[in-house]
Amino acid sequence: MIIYVVDIGVDFWVASRYFCQGQYSWSILILCFRGLSSLITQIFSYEWFKNDWEGTDTGKLKLVFLVHLFQCGIFIRYWFALKYGCQAAFKQTSSRDASEADPSIFIQKQAIDAVTDINMLRVFKTFLKIIPQLFLQIYILMEHDKTHFYQYAAIIMSFCGISLSMVDYQVSLRKSLPEKDEFRVLSKFMYVFYKLLTITSWILSISLITLLSVRISVILLIFLWICGFTWTLKQHTTFCKSAKMEYLYRTVVGIILIFSFFNIKGRRTKVCISIYYATHTVVTLSILFVYMFWKPSIIEEICFTIVGILTILSLVLGIIFLVAYYSHLHPTTYCRPQACSDEVDRVAGQKDSMKTGRFQNFLMQ
Repeated sequence: MIIYVVDIGVDFWVASRYFCQGQYSWSILILCFRGLSSLITQIFSYEWFKNDWEGTDTGKLKLVFLVHLFQCGIFIRYWFALKYGCQAAFKQTSSRDASEADPSIFIQKQAIDAVTDINMLRVFKTFLKIIPQLFLQIYILMEHDKTHFYQYAAIIMSFCGISLSMVDYQVSLRKSLPEKDEFRVLSKFMYVFYKLLTITSWILSISLITLLSVRISVILLIFLWICGFTWTLKQHTTFCKSAKMEYLYRTVVGIILIFSFFNIKGRRTKVCISIYYATHTVVTLSILFVYMFWKPSIIEEICFTIVGILTILSLVLGIIFLVAYYSHLHPTTYCRPQACSDEVDRVAGQKDSMKTGRFQNFLMQ
């Protein structure tokens, strides 16, 4: 909650600084990224509340809708996460072999599900606001020689936000799915470095294209979004209950796929992820070759050398971490497959609830 509030403050601080300097377009872009991400996360948050509270008091839902309308719905989710978390932490169980019907186990599941929902919304915010803002800040630093403290503060907050949202979501998601194995500490670090480095390399590449031509950069991003959106359509995702929300979800996933691979069906993705990062590698190297042989005057040679080295280094290290993670540190490589529960072992109604859960057929790799 503290990070969420500080992040809002940093956004308005940076936007106001640009506005005072007369850079109105940059200020507006930062606020637009903030507004768009907030709007979409509030929509998903309210829809999830409506689905979870189906058949309950309509007055309660109206109050929740009003809070989300004023862009404060995330605080309700933090409140429920804290409430269920405290109840689960201090609930005393009479037996060590508690069944699924035990109230303490149910409360613990509620707490995990509440945190998973929050982290899913944070993933949306990461790719709708944090990464676009990071791209904008890096582009501004590359285009202008003068730098200010608030620019570095925004970049540092962006990297922190990306790291936290990536690993927190992956951990909470695996806790919410009984058939998924949990992360080890080394796996968490490897996963974060793989994501951060590959995303950083791609952002630097897109920044170089933008320096060359804003129009080409926009066309490339739109083309990549269309490819990602088309792929989600072919996957026939079933994450949301309503068709409208499902298309909104696919639209958001298309944006996420511009910057990082996203497994939306919980299936093996060796071929898909190989094609994805092979394509990113080819595009990144092509951009660097264009700059190397063309040598446009819009960027200094020293600046390009530094950016080029950082781009290649982050790309190579990111791919190394990716291969190492999936080869040796992915939970499926060091955990034995868990035996499926027999029909008689399940509590009545549990099987149906497992089928209808939002995250039962979903896993971000």
